[in-house]
Amino acid sequence: MRVIVTGATGNVGTALVRALLRDPRIDEIVGIARRRPIWAPPRTRWIQADVARDDLRQHLAGADALVHLAWLIQPSRDRRITEAVNVEGSRRTFDAAVDAGVPTLVHASSVAAYSPADPQDPVDESWPTGGIPGSYYSEQKVAVERILDGVETAHPGLRTVRLRPGLIFQRSAAAELRRYFGGPLVPGWLARRSLIPAVPRMPVLAAQIVHADDIGDAYRLAVTAPGASGAYNVGAFPPLDAATLGHLLGARPVSLPPRVTRALIDLSWRARLHPVSPDWLDVGLGVPVMKTDRARTELGWSPRHGAEDVVLELLDGLRRGAGAGTPPLRPHAGGPLRIREFLSGVGGANALDRRSAEGPRPGAHRSARG
Repeated sequence: MRVIVTGATGNVGTALVRALLRDPRIDEIVGIARRRPIWAPPRTRWIQADVARDDLRQHLAGADALVHLAWLIQPSRDRRITEAVNVEGSRRTFDAAVDAGVPTLVHASSVAAYSPADPQDPVDESWPTGGIPGSYYSEQKVAVERILDGVETAHPGLRTVRLRPGLIFQRSAAAELRRYFGGPLVPGWLARRSLIPAVPRMPVLAAQIVHADDIGDAYRLAVTAPGASGAYNVGAFPPLDAATLGHLLGARPVSLPPRVTRALIDLSWRARLHPVSPDWLDVGLGVPVMKTDRARTELGWSPRHGAEDVVLELLDGLRRGAGAGTPPLRPHAGGPLRIREFLSGVGGANALDRRSAEGPRPGAHRSARG
């Protein structure tokens, strides 16, 4: 099989490439990314292209499956950029797959596509995907789900799969996650259990955390299982709440009023102290807990890593400044003293995305984001 992966150099993409390499049925992996990595795994070929600007049809011709992972978390301060890549880039990618005759399309959706639900009543894949109002991330995930609905209706012979995962972590993504959600003012050495005296406790705040390698394996199964189609929830169960997290870290859960917490996040975000817009709290408080029975029974998927182990691995990675040999995961992508993160406006148009240590893109238009 020849499998194409967009966004192949990020947190999930690198894990998927590793999972595909473990499967002898996969003859070739073609990773599509805006910036070429120095990572050179076997049976893998890199193509430098931008889903928002470049014609992907020539690259998709002859593929047995396309896994669409390309997605921007930042810049949180310019939603025109995230909309262009996440929504219109996904539309262009799906259209290119149809035009190229790719028989299988697997898309990375999210738990954030779901409408709010009582956290005490886990939902299956039939729960409405209306999203969390006001969250750019959630609204864009919902928009792409509707685009994919239209593709499925217009092309019933195309096998489509959408995975809806929870939070995805791994050690080698620590530097990227710190940039996206902590910002340049957060030192990695703070990620020590001895330096975390308290964790926030809110009435409905709980997270289904899953290791990137487990998510990578779920995508591999979606690609290789010929009967797989439709939506699959993917995440560890039970969810990690404040009490469990506090016990794990030896920290005291402290009750925080959601309205006050959101106001503080909004104030510090406007002051450019961190890159996380306050609507991320709305997502955390609004997303449901997911049932994962369908992925377990139809895909044969189950997580090999517990949520608590994943958290400890991430903390270790943050403390050590862990990363990998791809542009998004480079440990020092923010530049000396994290200067590029400051130049981006801390969540604005990403300065570190505008340049690549691997050089220019031959034969392709340069994206506004590099």
